[in-house]
Amino acid sequence: MVYIVFLLAAAIVVAAAIYLNQFGDVISKKSSLSGAVVGTFLIAGATSLPELTTSLTAVYIDNPDIAVGNMLGSNVFNLFILAVVDLIYRKRRLFQKVNRKANIPSALFGFLFLTIIIFALFMPGSIEFFGVGLEMFIIIILYFVAMKFVSSDDTEGESVPTKDYSLKTAVIGFIIAALVVFASGSVLSIAGDQLAKATGMNASFVGSFLIAASTSLPELVTVLAAFKLANYNMAIGSILGSNLFNIQLLVLTDVLYRKGAILEAVDTSHIFIAGLGLLMTLVIVYLLLRPANVLNKWRYMAPSFIITVLYIVVSYVLF
Repeated sequence: MVYIVFLLAAAIVVAAAIYLNQFGDVISKKSSLSGAVVGTFLIAGATSLPELTTSLTAVYIDNPDIAVGNMLGSNVFNLFILAVVDLIYRKRRLFQKVNRKANIPSALFGFLFLTIIIFALFMPGSIEFFGVGLEMFIIIILYFVAMKFVSSDDTEGESVPTKDYSLKTAVIGFIIAALVVFASGSVLSIAGDQLAKATGMNASFVGSFLIAASTSLPELVTVLAAFKLANYNMAIGSILGSNLFNIQLLVLTDVLYRKGAILEAVDTSHIFIAGLGLLMTLVIVYLLLRPANVLNKWRYMAPSFIITVLYIVVSYVLF
């Protein structure tokens, strides 16, 4: 029964999150709010709401492994999505057609955040302020620094097409979709916790791979839609931006976890998830820095193939 509940909750999360994106896009185009404000807070919040509600529910039911694993696992799965799509559409040479100036800072700060998290997981003790780990304060400060370096693509590209809703319909729809995501995301966490207990699977594995993959499927839809429009900056930017935002949600999760620093309460296997994310991000940085004149298709495909293999191998080992 728990399997059915888990799969049903995952499907509802995905469907509702897709509508969140659509309604949020309409609001950004038809409201008097600035595009930057709506895009930064409304759209980014909508995309990451499944991860947020799932992790917060995991904190509520006192399962920090699912909470942390969901955030780190979502970042890893996002990069896996990017690599797989690049392999499938290899003839389009995704990483040779993007604005590097706009995307390299996001990748580098993502690498830095994961380095800090790995260091905190390795440390035998944690320096805490008000029950929150010192590393979280460092991450949130660096995030504001990152916002000054992460530039958006100045060219006007096409956006993902959405249905032509009225502003009122979009606002109502956004609120309803957000409530559905909140409810189904909560069920997803509880079902994941029960699934771990019923099957004997490690809670960090359930959070890092099963739940993380479920909450990251809306990003897959966004990337595929961007590819359909040949808007490659949107495809890469949405993934790297989502990863930065997810780490900030991990900070919020630590604030709400009142038993001390949350990274002190989780299984050491999260080091492997964070380490996997670090390696995958490093490959993405290489792809963005690599000269654009790589003609051999096998040489072009190799980095994305490495990311794909790394994800599958680590998933298998942790399982």
